Amino acid sequence: MTTLNKLKRPEGSWHRKKRVGRGQGSGLGKTAGRGGKGQKARSGNMRFEGFEGGQSPLQRRLPKFGFNSPNRTQYAVVNLADLEGFDVGATVDVAALEAKGLVKGRYDGVKVLGNGSLTKKLTIRVNKASAAAREAIEKAGGSVEELPLMAHKPESAAKAHSGKGVKQARS
Repeated sequence: MTTLNKLKRPEGSWHRKKRVGRGQGSGLGKTAGRGGKGQKARSGNMRFEGFEGGQSPLQRRLPKFGFNSPNRTQYAVVNLADLEGFDVGATVDVAALEAKGLVKGRYDGVKVLGNGSLTKKLTIRVNKASAAAREAIEKAGGSVEELPLMAHKPESAAKAHSGKGVKQARS
C-alpha cells in the first residue's frame, strides 16, 4: 500500500488548460474555437447558471417566497420541567442555565415556557417568561425577574451610549 506522501494522479488523467486566442499558429486563434458569428460566438452570453436558451428561466418563473429578518430576535427556550434540576432557593440566570447545559449555541435572550411543572422555590432572572410559566413559578413560591434584552455583548454595551444596545420591550 502506498503512503499519502507518495500519492500521484494517474498518467493521462488530466489535460492542460485550453489557451485560446493566442494566434493562428496555435490552432485556436482568430475565432478561438467559437466559429463565426451567431449567439454562441458573442461574449457575455449564455455562460451563467440557469440560462435556458432564451426561455424564461426556472428561477424567474417560480414565485418569490420566504424572508429572514435581519432584526429577528432568537430566544433560547427553557421549560419549567428543565428548572426542576436546580436546588431550592437557587438563582437561575443565563450563566447557571449554560453551566447545566440547558442553553447552548447562539441566541439573543432566554425565554422560560410553561411546559411541565415546578415544585421548587426559585429566583429566575431571564429576558422573557410566558404567562403560564410566570404563574407556575410564583405559585411554587419563586419569583421572575425580567432582564432587558441586550442587542450586543454587555462589555460593548457598557462602552456604548446610555441606553444604546438595549432593545425596548414590546407591549
